[in-house]
Amino acid sequence: MKVFSIEHSKIAYFVDYVVYLVFILLLPFILMHFAPPQVWAQIAISVVAGLAIWSLIEYAMHRLVFHGIEPFQRMHGEHHRRPQALIATPTVLSITLIMVFVWLPATLLGGLWLGCGATLGVTVGYFAYGVSHHAVHHWRSRSVWMRQRKRLHAIHHRFPHYNYGVTMSLWDLIFHTGKQQ
Repeated sequence: MKVFSIEHSKIAYFVDYVVYLVFILLLPFILMHFAPPQVWAQIAISVVAGLAIWSLIEYAMHRLVFHGIEPFQRMHGEHHRRPQALIATPTVLSITLIMVFVWLPATLLGGLWLGCGATLGVTVGYFAYGVSHHAVHHWRSRSVWMRQRKRLHAIHHRFPHYNYGVTMSLWDLIFHTGKQQ
């Protein structure tokens, strides 16, 4: 079924960004209008925690799943072979994974409002990752940060056991998987 394909049409590829952007804009509105004001500070903390956790999820997914577990390794290998192709995780799959592995556990542990906050943080991180990954393959570099991200990701495409972080290199530094040249 095409909805589960890793290679997307232009429309499907960019609809993914629209879906997540709408979610990122809509959820804070919902939280501000329906969550009790006394939990807003806790929600804000859960958003920041979700964003921080995303950075580790990004690294772990890339290193352990995309470069270590079949069939994901084979699918991700296609991206390495054709870095300009519009290859990405199907939207239905990414939403399902976020709901099952982020929203559900966070909601069970902290309640609906904190679960929504953590999910918002992870989703912002996922969106930033998607935009950054697209940019390193398709955009001209204007900022020093983006030029560095492009350089490190190009190294990753040449040496796939290094530089798993797309948006940041913190976990590559911690786990000694960073390579500068």
